[in-house]
Amino acid sequence: MGTNVLKTETPTSIDDAVYFLKENFNEGDHRPAISFGFGDPSCFECFRTTPIAEDAIVEAVRSAKFNSYAPTGGILPARRAVADYLSRDLPYRLSPDDVYLTLGCNQAAEITIKVLARPGANILLPRPGYPDVETYAIFNNLEIRQFDLLPERGWEVDLDAVEAISDENTIAMVIINPGNPSGSVYTYNHLNKIAETARKLGILVIADEVYGHLVYGSSPFVPMSLFATIVPVITLGSVSKRWMIPGWGLGWLVTCDPSGLLRKDEIAESINKLLVYSPFPPTLIQGSIPQILEKTTQDFFSKTINILRKNLDICYDKLKEIPCIMIPQKPEGAFFAMVKLNLLLLEDIEDDMEFCLKLAKEESLIILPGVTVGLKNWLRVTFAVEYSSLEDGLGRLKSFCQRHAKKYSLTGSTAADQQIHVEH
Repeated sequence: MGTNVLKTETPTSIDDAVYFLKENFNEGDHRPAISFGFGDPSCFECFRTTPIAEDAIVEAVRSAKFNSYAPTGGILPARRAVADYLSRDLPYRLSPDDVYLTLGCNQAAEITIKVLARPGANILLPRPGYPDVETYAIFNNLEIRQFDLLPERGWEVDLDAVEAISDENTIAMVIINPGNPSGSVYTYNHLNKIAETARKLGILVIADEVYGHLVYGSSPFVPMSLFATIVPVITLGSVSKRWMIPGWGLGWLVTCDPSGLLRKDEIAESINKLLVYSPFPPTLIQGSIPQILEKTTQDFFSKTINILRKNLDICYDKLKEIPCIMIPQKPEGAFFAMVKLNLLLLEDIEDDMEFCLKLAKEESLIILPGVTVGLKNWLRVTFAVEYSSLEDGLGRLKSFCQRHAKKYSLTGSTAADQQIHVEH
């Protein structure tokens, strides 16, 4: 598939983009292919899940207690375990009745959107953001209104924009914290401002916290549900990222409303009706969840964080060495860095999709084009890979950028320099 096809058939999801780029690998390149496209480090030995999780699954199988269908919303011990796990970070206690188990965090997002959707309504989504949520909104006939995240302010929410684009038909705003794709970690003060803004507008906050506690900088993870006394919060999460088991398919949707502002009975009825006709997480996984959440030691989490922090430092330093790439903020959480392309410094590359396509063809390296997550001419780089692959991939990226750099003229300036001079 050539560049012309790419421009008219731009992939619209992360999966589509990554698989499209894989199809364009050069079969003559005998180096191992490297992907910085997905946020799934579980295939690497250094990110293997804790033995606690493995033993819990074996025990669930051997107990023969979890071979039957599960009740809608999940089995009670699993829901109670999730409620207890999330309550550790809160000044109030969640109830098992607040928790609905889902087939991963994606299904939790899909069910939430379906429950809230109504004719003529709109929903506020972050840009950049996670594209699957936008897809669920479109399928449910919700108007999408996007607010910007501000890279110069650590990818904070532009709250003035949130107020400007909302109206009486706005049902909710979505935040992703820690941020995918931005790598941001929101402070207590910023989350408090988000809550106050949402209360002022009379809307819910949907908090995607699938990367909860995966933080590497000075800002700790603060759950949005800490501010549920100000505004009702629906929390989405899963065991997939923190425990490195995305294929196990156990997520949750949690209604956080200690002040009783939500019509909980109506919402519960709607959620349960939708879950009846939806696939549910395997009962074996549900049966193992209490042990996984209650018995995993801090040593496992600390080891994972240390590996990711080391990878992040390397990734950040190496990316800063590449002239055509600008990284506005060192990530503080999740698995990703968002970097901006300076196309004026590159030859024969028109946009981020073409950059990623040629990179795949020439270097057998996949990086996600920013247009997929809402920012054209940016890139999302994953650092949650084994060290050797990270170092090799960053070296290939640097070589690619050097090969495509604009050539210097006899005067010692590039064409890009001259263009910038003219524009100013």
